[in-house]
Amino acid sequence: MRFHQVKELVDWAADYHARLADQYARLAAAGEEERVRMALEYLAQRERKLQGDLLGYLDDGNDHRSVLEAWFDDPNDFPHAPVLERLPEGVDGKRVQDVLATALTAHRTLQDLYAHRAELAGGSDERSFFEALASGHEAEVRRIVRDMQRLEDY
Repeated sequence: MRFHQVKELVDWAADYHARLADQYARLAAAGEEERVRMALEYLAQRERKLQGDLLGYLDDGNDHRSVLEAWFDDPNDFPHAPVLERLPEGVDGKRVQDVLATALTAHRTLQDLYAHRAELAGGSDERSFFEALASGHEAEVRRIVRDMQRLEDY
């Protein structure tokens, strides 16, 4: 289907964060290296928070209702982010840096998706909404890098 509502994209992204959190949690449970296990547990927790934040938009009452109900045309048959679907399967869980690289790729890809939607937005509220999501992912990338560096220094 070519036409979608913004809430469909938000719901898809929340579901993606949940699936990524589950994958990180499974890898942490099976991990042998303590730092890698800690990194994976941390990332699972961060993904759950991001999922909750997005679900909060959907349950937010009327604050974002007009944006969430807006329709957009996506000829690429959204949600089409195949790199995101393959990322969790590619985490080997052997080194903290590998786990970090996967997490950063996921967040930057979502950030790019939100920035793209902001560029194509039909109105200023929709543009502001997607710019805020992109900005939030930028802040999340900085937070993850900072915290993972602390773990490496530990």
